[in-house]
Amino acid sequence: MGKLFDFETTSSLLGYPFVQQALLAAAALGLVSGVLAPLVVARKMSFAVHGTAELAFTGAAAALLIGVGVGVGALAGAVVAALLLGLLGQRGTERDSVIGAILSFGLGLGVLLLWMNPERTSNKFSLLVGQIVGVDSSDVVLLTSCAAAVLLVLAFVYRPLLFASVDPDVAAARGVPARVLTPLFAVLVGVATALGVYTVGALLVLALMVTPGAAAARVTASPVKATLLAVVFAEVAVLGGIVLSLAPGAPVSAFVTIISFVIYLVCRVVGNLRLRRLTRTPVPA
Repeated sequence: MGKLFDFETTSSLLGYPFVQQALLAAAALGLVSGVLAPLVVARKMSFAVHGTAELAFTGAAAALLIGVGVGVGALAGAVVAALLLGLLGQRGTERDSVIGAILSFGLGLGVLLLWMNPERTSNKFSLLVGQIVGVDSSDVVLLTSCAAAVLLVLAFVYRPLLFASVDPDVAAARGVPARVLTPLFAVLVGVATALGVYTVGALLVLALMVTPGAAAARVTASPVKATLLAVVFAEVAVLGGIVLSLAPGAPVSAFVTIISFVIYLVCRVVGNLRLRRLTRTPVPA
């Protein structure tokens, strides 16, 4: 535990290029995941994010086996998963079963691919829990480019997407193309999830794709405020997690998930206190 507060070592490591590149990649991930998280929560897609992360893990494992970039493999796997979930899970009654089927298939295939590649033990572990050592300049370019593309597309579809997320029945009656927006949003979530495999790993990417949005929803009902808060929460979690992991050399994902969960608990307490105060306020006659 003492190494957590070894500020001299942490300060020294912050000067290394690979740490700075990891922080840049994490900042891009925090921005994208923070923007998407409130929509993920509003659309009740937490389980879908988990399923997408498993397919991103499968793609990364395949890339590791054939010797191409892990990020490219994770991105391909996540996009395939998102398209499958978006196309096969249009009906709400069968969405969970479709996600469960795809999730188990992806995880099983990923385990098989890792078994076929027994020589790279450290890289295999990092696919599950993340790492910052392997993030180089080309990865930063890929991550920031994908993040910019996700934000650009989201800027064009945000209003109808938010409408369809908050009140899908009324949005459909008003002519909002939900059948197009659903798979499109699934692809955006898939790309963001693939970015998370680099830092927090496939198993714990929910800490950035869901928890910040869930925390923000506890303290505000405004979509704009929820998005801003979710971005701040995601950035604090991912950047704080990386900085705290430097001195002890522990997995980044452990600190990211802890920080993210603490933020969620604090928001729950704040939200409950505000709700009690409002219910006790007398209504003027």
